Amino acid sequence: MTILTVLASILCFGIIIFLHELGHFFVAKKSGIRVLEFSIGMGPLIFQKQRGETKYSVRCLPIGGYCAMEGEDENSEDPRAFRKQAVWKRILVTAAGAIMNIILGFFLIILTACLDTAITSTTIADFHTNEAGESIAASDEWLRVNDRFLEINGLHIFTATDISYALQNDDCDTFTVVVERDGEKVTLENVQFLNSQTQGLLDFYVYGQKKTIGNVLSFACKNTASTARLIWISLFDLLSGKYGFHDLSGVVGVIDTTTEFVQQSKTLREKCITLFDLMSFITINVGIFNLIPFPALDGGRLVFLVIEAITKKQVPAKIESAIHFIGLSLLMILMIAVTFQDVFKIFTR
Repeated sequence: MTILTVLASILCFGIIIFLHELGHFFVAKKSGIRVLEFSIGMGPLIFQKQRGETKYSVRCLPIGGYCAMEGEDENSEDPRAFRKQAVWKRILVTAAGAIMNIILGFFLIILTACLDTAITSTTIADFHTNEAGESIAASDEWLRVNDRFLEINGLHIFTATDISYALQNDDCDTFTVVVERDGEKVTLENVQFLNSQTQGLLDFYVYGQKKTIGNVLSFACKNTASTARLIWISLFDLLSGKYGFHDLSGVVGVIDTTTEFVQQSKTLREKCITLFDLMSFITINVGIFNLIPFPALDGGRLVFLVIEAITKKQVPAKIESAIHFIGLSLLMILMIAVTFQDVFKIFTR
């Protein structure tokens, strides 16, 4: 693990946070809202400069950031205060950070696809065989070459990543698979996947597509949607108890995992592909996580704005601020606990 790789991982995470806050900042400025401070990082101040009405800050902990606006959590007589603006403007400002993260993820997926040798499809090209050319794949009893995956156990398949997730996430021996075969939709019951040599469930190969503008854009759209959906599925799995606290990772864990995967790549091109691929997943994760309707998150603030849009009445600033403070406190406790867990995993690995 080189210091350069660690620094690159920290820088990439910092870029993700910066663009999230930049989304809030840019839309707030365009909406005429007074921005008091734009900060990257949390905790003790490293650098601060006043430019016009806004302070620009850099803080030492790369675990977040903020865009502080006049009258955001309290009443203000300033006509440019956040709570004085039309509700649709405030909705746009609040959602802008998450939207910026998802847009960044989309372009990173495009960049990754352009750097890779081919675009991975969801159509079977062949099945795994041994050195003698004999099949070692269980799934070739049900599936055929040129079958295109549509669903596995009810999960719609957008990308090859969805195939891997569907096979590895479901704790079952057989699968219900829907494929497109010769232009028709075919449902296959009790399909088994197993490479008899490696014991892995991925016992087939898929085609690689040529890198055309249309294929790259289509892949980027599907991969973005797939990643966003995967994050929601993982959240529901966490709430249902399928995953526990020990499965969570914070900033330290994310940087450690990113560094580890990049280190395993051999060439500079492979390292870039791995880094951008992980970065796209992280930034979409940050965007979707912030849309969760929990106090202090952007999603929690959007709930109050939607209530206001429906009832035509603002929730009193003191009540909303108190609710967000409680939510922020709970999130900080969780973040500290997860960070300690990440550090413990690193030192006991």
